[in-house]
Amino acid sequence: MSVLLEVQNLKKYFNTPKGVLHAVDGVSFKLERGKTLGIVGESGCGKSTLGRTIIHLLDSTEGKILFEGKDITHPTKKELKILRREMQMIFQDPYSSLNPRMTVERIIAEPLLIYKQYDSKEETYKRVRELMDIVGISPRFADSYPHELDGGRRQRVGIARALALEPKLIVCDEPVSALDVSIQAQILNLMQDLQEEFGLTYIFITHDMSVVKHISDNILVMYMGIPFEFAESKELFKKHYHPYTKALLSAVPIPSIKYKKKPILIKGEISSPINPQPGCRFALRCPYKQDVCLQQDNPLVELSPNHFVSCARAREVNDV
Repeated sequence: MSVLLEVQNLKKYFNTPKGVLHAVDGVSFKLERGKTLGIVGESGCGKSTLGRTIIHLLDSTEGKILFEGKDITHPTKKELKILRREMQMIFQDPYSSLNPRMTVERIIAEPLLIYKQYDSKEETYKRVRELMDIVGISPRFADSYPHELDGGRRQRVGIARALALEPKLIVCDEPVSALDVSIQAQILNLMQDLQEEFGLTYIFITHDMSVVKHISDNILVMYMGIPFEFAESKELFKKHYHPYTKALLSAVPIPSIKYKKKPILIKGEISSPINPQPGCRFALRCPYKQDVCLQQDNPLVELSPNHFVSCARAREVNDV
């Protein structure tokens, strides 16, 4: 399986009145074609900023982005227009991401019209109807506006728009978090069917560990802009080394009356992402911290095959 996307030490900083905010601070990974990378972490960990930086909705501060082996870190306007065809995004809020003054049909047609995919409007809107059918939107909603649709149908419109230019990579920024649980399952199953049918590659951003387990091949755990753990999905749920990952997974409910699991409570103050000091950014909340944790940054280290962890005491704590 060939590598579609490679990110090398990617950083995204923002200047604020109080200093430099380190939103994404040294993320690296490889994503194979046709696979799904799940990115998880609590709100504010930088996962959405990472996704937006990869597809150039935000400019990176440092690092490299390679797409199909080509460096696309600083594309020209012409190169960026080409990239927009190859890389698309499904946004978290299916209502605010759609133009309220456009009908469903017009929203889906917009990228086709901008890129002049077809010679005539008849061909364009024929393709729109095909896309509506692919994502499960009834033709009777073609002339409806976003406010006339429920959340599930709005998100299907967003998915159809993302598919319109036949992209190779889709960044999914918490695409089901604003939906009811029953609708979440429908959208997740639809996305998996589309991936299998069209060979799509996903970056799936979420804070829900149950969702990421269901859809991801590999999982990247982030905290305060830093990658803490990276492994295959099954491996991560079977064996997790970082204290933060352990806490996240302990909060996943288990549907059993007999089995009672106590979640690991994370105590302590959250360190500031503005002008952060050297050392582990989880140290102030970690039950295993020692002086070494406050003194040095910890790169991702391979503790077991294809399982990488950023923790100075991971070997001691987990007896590796």
